[in-house]
Amino acid sequence: MSCRYTELADQALAMRRHIITMIGEAGSGHPGGSLSSADIVTALYFELMNIRPKNPNWPERDRFVLSKGHAAPVLYAALAMRGFFPLTKLKTLRKLGSPLQGHPDMQKLTGVEMSTGSLGQGFSAAVGMALAGQVDQQSYYTYAIIGDGELQEGQVWEAAMFAAHHKLRNLIVFLDFNGLQIDGQVECVMNVQPLPDKWQAFGWAVQQIDGHDLRAICGAVSQAKQEEQPSMIVAHTVKGKGVSFMENQAGWHGSAPSSEQVVHALKELEGR
Repeated sequence: MSCRYTELADQALAMRRHIITMIGEAGSGHPGGSLSSADIVTALYFELMNIRPKNPNWPERDRFVLSKGHAAPVLYAALAMRGFFPLTKLKTLRKLGSPLQGHPDMQKLTGVEMSTGSLGQGFSAAVGMALAGQVDQQSYYTYAIIGDGELQEGQVWEAAMFAAHHKLRNLIVFLDFNGLQIDGQVECVMNVQPLPDKWQAFGWAVQQIDGHDLRAICGAVSQAKQEEQPSMIVAHTVKGKGVSFMENQAGWHGSAPSSEQVVHALKELEGR
């Protein structure tokens, strides 16, 4: 399947606008990592994953786990844009009684495969989903996105060993490698490099791509499906991608824009 790159790029821009709007409306949230992973999520939900929004529990569907659960706005935007629930519900992010919690909750929102937020645990759940598919001889793929700061959790590496040991070729994971976490640069908080060497040593097939290049994202998934082992796609991204005053700024990890900043950000995105 070839990517519809122009259409996908438009979807990614729309997704970024929804992210800014809903976080601004909520007055809290995590824009930086939501924006950095928007192109990956767009490619997955609008091109690569085999899903049925009108039948969300279809047994043969591909699974997706947002292990970096604080980036919930990007998942909510994707689900709404794909028709899992009305777009108007995005305005209820983090509001009392809303199913759009600060972190994804599978008990409250249709389309969420796993409740995440405690870093490392979502990745482990994705490994379990892939194992279940293998044991049940199902054809679905399990996709996940993890954060680079999340790699500082030991649980990630236990799950990585497990996935390689069981040769979970139906597991495709993206690392949103934007280099920043809430406390600053990842390499200064706790260096996780050398990433390709580590994942290869743990028995994974590894690719490195530009995480904002839709062609590269789609091509990497196509390559991953040819492997006989789990795949790690190290996606080099920019935190806050698309909004100039947020880009590469750790301070926008978990800060909401003011109403004036929302207007500024939306104008920038519309100009693109």
